[in-house]
Amino acid sequence: MALPQGANSCQSAGFILATLGWILTITSMGLVEWRVWHIGNTSLSHSGVVCVGMWKVCIYHHALNASRSTLCYHYTQEDTYIPLDIRICQNLLLVASILGLMGRVSTIFALKNVCIGSVQRNATCGPLVSGILDIAAGICVLIPVIWNYHSVMNEEGIAFPPFLSLPFKPNTQELGSAVLVAGLSAIMMLSSGLIFLFYRCPIARQVQPQTSEM
Repeated sequence: MALPQGANSCQSAGFILATLGWILTITSMGLVEWRVWHIGNTSLSHSGVVCVGMWKVCIYHHALNASRSTLCYHYTQEDTYIPLDIRICQNLLLVASILGLMGRVSTIFALKNVCIGSVQRNATCGPLVSGILDIAAGICVLIPVIWNYHSVMNEEGIAFPPFLSLPFKPNTQELGSAVLVAGLSAIMMLSSGLIFLFYRCPIARQVQPQTSEM
């Protein structure tokens, strides 16, 4: 039984695309620039930039000597001021990272089956499972991206605790680089999932000996 010519290239392309998307998902989780607040001088705080992330907030105050002081605060489970959308997005990103890992393991086994010439049930089931996991992970990343975009466009505020000296709403706010990273991750994961879902392992042709009539 011969190994199909396009089997390795198709699954390898999906695997690389999904792996890059999974790495970007984890990267976006560590970035704090999901929402970028620009605040001016108020009775509560000095002018500066506030980066609101999924797990922490960082405050960059502008000093007179052109230097910047930085204060980062990590959220805890006891912080009741954290908006519901951030709490849900935290869980969705964690689920996406787990689903992405499971998808990579499933793809590795599928590639192994193809490489050893097992183009039967397991070789077809592997890409299907990987596709479902990748699409689910991509959706879990896409929801925080859209939700965060909606929050920024509606200029929603956050009631941070008094010790952070932050206003409920900034003067202006915009999307940060983490949204771009997460958005690209979602596109990669969804694209990889579609590749695996529409992938069909070609049935290898068995070479039958031909007999010529005398």
